[in-house]
Amino acid sequence: MVDQRTPVIVGVGQFTEHIGASDYRGMSSVELAAEGARAALRDCGVDAGIVARAIDTVAGVRQFEISKPTPPPFGASDNYPRSVARRIGAEPARAVLEVIGGQGPQHLVTEFAGSIAAGRSDVVLLFGSDAVSTERFYAKRDDKPDFTEIVGGQLEDRGFGYDGIFDEYTIAHGLIGAPVQYGLLENARRARLGLSVDAYRQSMAELFAPFSKVAAKNPFSSSPVERSVDELAAVTDRNRMICDPYPRFMVARDQVNQGAAVLLMSVESARRLDVPEEKWVYLHGHADMKEQKLLERADVGASPASVAAVGEALRVAGIGLDEVAAFDLYSCFPFPVFNICDGTGLATDDERGLTLTGGLPFFGGPGNNYSMHAIAEAVNEMRDKPGQYALVGANGGIASKYSVGIYSTEPTDWVADNSAALCDEIAALPKVSVTEKADGAATVETYTVRYDWQVPMGIVIGRMASDGSRFLATTKDEALLGLLCHGDPLGASIVVRSGEKGNRAALI
Repeated sequence: MVDQRTPVIVGVGQFTEHIGASDYRGMSSVELAAEGARAALRDCGVDAGIVARAIDTVAGVRQFEISKPTPPPFGASDNYPRSVARRIGAEPARAVLEVIGGQGPQHLVTEFAGSIAAGRSDVVLLFGSDAVSTERFYAKRDDKPDFTEIVGGQLEDRGFGYDGIFDEYTIAHGLIGAPVQYGLLENARRARLGLSVDAYRQSMAELFAPFSKVAAKNPFSSSPVERSVDELAAVTDRNRMICDPYPRFMVARDQVNQGAAVLLMSVESARRLDVPEEKWVYLHGHADMKEQKLLERADVGASPASVAAVGEALRVAGIGLDEVAAFDLYSCFPFPVFNICDGTGLATDDERGLTLTGGLPFFGGPGNNYSMHAIAEAVNEMRDKPGQYALVGANGGIASKYSVGIYSTEPTDWVADNSAALCDEIAALPKVSVTEKADGAATVETYTVRYDWQVPMGIVIGRMASDGSRFLATTKDEALLGLLCHGDPLGASIVVRSGEKGNRAALI
């Protein structure tokens, strides 16, 4: 018999609106999240209205439109969590808006599971959404909607949470948007493995082809199309380069309208509300880790914090990796999946599969909320496989934050993790010194090329020949850009010069 304060997931819900469908409405982020929330309430198997009135806490994942200082194009709610709560008939005492990052959904599950165990909450609804499809659909139309809502009420807005992810220095050197950031990590990993450009692209395609097969069968997928290895690897007009080394089909698909929700409550509340036990899924293991800043990491092509999060979650759950029946590893790009496989020994072609949704390039990448869908899939999978375990890995920033959850129907009491101490250990790892204003001879450590701008631009992380310190530089130098685009510049000799607008690199 588990403790009455033990947290259990009792309901999950998902919703996807397809832009080409006859019933496409161009919904707001609030409406999409509300659809996911309604589905989660229905999923728990009892009267949705009764459960909604029992909710004491709601927490929303910050959608892209409110993840930057510029105002949303069509307005937004002043209290996103309470706008969603209103639509489902809930009047929670507490509303929370989480920081940016794909780790958010799993972090919230872990946080509020702990809050329930400690007696600070009883019934908690977590949700998120993104409406980038709506934003692009109306961008050039005159009949733009107005999604402004003035709700007021208590709101714990945790802010953007940019710290440690990017700053003025990285922004000045073109590190705006995820593809360019992860391109640097990907090519650094390629350097460590000693693979050619073509061989590495083939390995990325081999990793992601099975993901697309899962997405093709998922009714909530934004792009239910199975793609072959050859189709993913070949650069064509349809599969054009976005940022090196990524063609379009290997980039998280952000033009989606998707929402998802997870309903948590104590065992005591679940019994009081008559939620059937076959709906209950327990959080057996969990961890939340933070990585060092990108330029300080000893190896830009690895994230030991993410691997440590997996290890800690397994330790808390009391199981080994071989006992996990199903995985969903965050897959905005190949790197986060490769990184977990590199660090844990998990094979990239493991027969258990590495995704439950189909992955961000194929299922869809709804802003910061993708892993809420992964958790929903994990819960449903474990209900179908009683007593087995599913592992969800949720990645945020530039492999900056990683949250892990391990789920099972097997009853277990809440156990705290040791993430704080492990984060201190990661922070104490050796760091590479950074020279922000770089002048002199250097070598290319890793690189990417922005093909998504009008004029392609190269971005380099380099090492100074004088002292081995690391720097960022951009380049439009014809010779260096040619090598970046058509050759293999890893380890190439360059010269870098600092200026008012940042560092500029050229081939020696």
